[in-house]
Amino acid sequence: MVATAAVPGSPGSPQGTARFEQPLLITSAGQNAEVQIAAVLAKRAGLNYTLSKLAEPKDLAGMKTLVLVLGASLKGLGAAGLDMDKEDKRVDALIAEAEKNEIPVLCLHLGGEGRRGEQTDDLMAKILPQARMAIVVKSGNADGFFTKICQANKIPLVEVEKTADAQAALQQAFMK
Repeated sequence: MVATAAVPGSPGSPQGTARFEQPLLITSAGQNAEVQIAAVLAKRAGLNYTLSKLAEPKDLAGMKTLVLVLGASLKGLGAAGLDMDKEDKRVDALIAEAEKNEIPVLCLHLGGEGRRGEQTDDLMAKILPQARMAIVVKSGNADGFFTKICQANKIPLVEVEKTADAQAALQQAFMK
């Protein structure tokens, strides 16, 4: 079940859901495990995507959408040889390149309440305002964190009951 919480006056379709083009680059913002899930969902949705856990600005060449899977994982950062400062710089450079090339950003938060925490929230508060749309698992927005940021920045927010439901939301976001 997909529930769309459209923000009044937001760009996109009459329902307030932004539309994106393929191909898309999927990467993690915070080196979380959910980036793998996002790739599976994109594959099942029939999307033309590239997964790069450590994507750099050059990886955006030829891409029409940047998908950032939000969620900080200390284990994932350590395995990638990164700390939060290095990860912040990597993601900032990606977003700057996307903006320079007019590539929209779609943010996913698939980890629900379990992927929230101070580091994740700080990361998301910084990144989310630069997104064209956000798709989140509802339990991760129980406190209204995503709703507040999306409303303040007129970003369409799509909440899904469970992670698997994000597949339909992705399909809708890329429908022509």
